[in-house]
Amino acid sequence: MKYCLLITATLFLLGCSPQNEPFDMGTTKAIATGSTKVCLDCHTKKTPGIVASWKSGKMAEAGVGCFECHEADTDDVDAMDHFGNTIAIIVSPYDCAQCHSTEAEEFLGSHHAEAGEVLGSQDNYLGEIVEGYPASVSGCQACHGSYVKVEAGGGLSADTWPNFGVGRVNPDGSAGSCSSCHSRHDFSIAQARIPETCGKCHMGPDHPQLEVYRESKHNIAFQSHGEEMNLHGKPWVVGVDYSAAPTCATCHVSETPNQPATHDPANRMSWDLKPAVSVHTEDWESKRNSMKEVCTNCHSPQYVDQHYIQMDAGIELYNEKFAKPAGEIMSALRSVGLLDSIPFNEKIEWTYFELWHHEGRRARNGLAMSGPDYVQWHGFYEVAQHFYVKLVPEAEELLPGVTGEVLARPEHSWFSGEMSQEIRAEVTREYKDKY
Repeated sequence: MKYCLLITATLFLLGCSPQNEPFDMGTTKAIATGSTKVCLDCHTKKTPGIVASWKSGKMAEAGVGCFECHEADTDDVDAMDHFGNTIAIIVSPYDCAQCHSTEAEEFLGSHHAEAGEVLGSQDNYLGEIVEGYPASVSGCQACHGSYVKVEAGGGLSADTWPNFGVGRVNPDGSAGSCSSCHSRHDFSIAQARIPETCGKCHMGPDHPQLEVYRESKHNIAFQSHGEEMNLHGKPWVVGVDYSAAPTCATCHVSETPNQPATHDPANRMSWDLKPAVSVHTEDWESKRNSMKEVCTNCHSPQYVDQHYIQMDAGIELYNEKFAKPAGEIMSALRSVGLLDSIPFNEKIEWTYFELWHHEGRRARNGLAMSGPDYVQWHGFYEVAQHFYVKLVPEAEELLPGVTGEVLARPEHSWFSGEMSQEIRAEVTREYKDKY
């Protein structure tokens, strides 16, 4: 009797009459708590889209509802009273770990969970200081994550919420947002497997993975054979449950005949393509072998090995011909006090930043993911242009002679006019009449 009175009172406070038609259970299993039933009876009317999304997903199928995920202890920093129930708005990885402990542990140890660390980087300085704080809130932090601030009563500050950045720092101290990849409230596994989900953040001039994928043969196969992908399948083992095409998930996180699924995409990455100069990742040979095992489900060992030979050669070219020399020139300017400590208040700082952060990353990602236009015209062409006709003249204007030692190296002989006419003619022999 006491429980019935509580439900009646709660529905009244929510503005829902107990005589209104209750939530239709349909094909869902029994809900674990009476509190979730109260949530559903009201939210079916207040936010029907959320309820419909939840009802169509695996959570409803398993009998896991609103209160099971949003329940909070009264001493939680973001706890709030919601019509008689203590809840938290944010469902963090710690909450998900109650049922998905392995996945949460992998995710919490991943680079994704560390994405919020960008808030202390040059990228965020650009967004928050140079451009202005709202640009960071809705730009940088929307992908990388915010430090969520809790207001009185458990509400969340508009400076930091809504936010589904993958490295979001949550009020309970956890880092990350599972809903970055598994959107609320249906948590579709197929959605986490399509390239566009990754492309919400992995796109644009400085991390163009989606654009590179779209021009690759991998995407051509995906677009022409998408109906054969078995995207809702579980298990989803490449070469066994599908073979039509790879997506981002295939290569970076999903199962193979010899590897389990992982929630750390870096487990198969042998190069770090983010910094100004690329370096091998920790335990890179093991990680490369893991990725090669993915590739050999569709390609021959020779094909895979020679892809990596080409990729490594391209990254070494970028490092040695452009990135390291550009860094040397910038260091030389700083060492004599021609650049101050304020980031981005000098023209050459923008030039250098774009060389590695935009053009350099595009070239390197093109190499890794078989995107030829991103290797060439969106990549090395623009790296070379930034280096030779922007950074070098700008550096010489600040300190005449500062680029002399760099440009005297054999790889830059074309620029100084020291390349032999025979070599130049050999390279252009078939095209001289066409241009």
